Amino acid sequence: MDWYLYVLKHYAQFNGRARRKEFWWFTAIDLLLSAILMLFDFVLLSSFGFSGLYGVYWIATLLPSFAVRVRRLHDTNRSGWWLLIAIIPFIGAIVLLVFACSDGTYGKNRFGEDPKKLVS
Repeated sequence: MDWYLYVLKHYAQFNGRARRKEFWWFTAIDLLLSAILMLFDFVLLSSFGFSGLYGVYWIATLLPSFAVRVRRLHDTNRSGWWLLIAIIPFIGAIVLLVFACSDGTYGKNRFGEDPKKLVS
């Protein structure tokens, strides 16, 4: 949960680097909360004619999720513009998944210091 809150505290910080741990913990908790809110919207609120908690959550976390993805790409010494490869169906998602799973650059790179050394 600490990594999720860390990403939210750095809401729109696109510079720097993000460790795999930061990215994947944020992604896992984000998916879990999204599923819970979608289920809540569908089951409980649809009978009242209102369903928007997931939409509000999605809008609130859109910028931090992009920021952590860009910082994750920076950790692998790639520009944030690589996110645009997701436009290519199927292949783009696979490429981004491989990048997200790849170990970051050891030591300093053009995007900053190694986040593993900063935390340790």
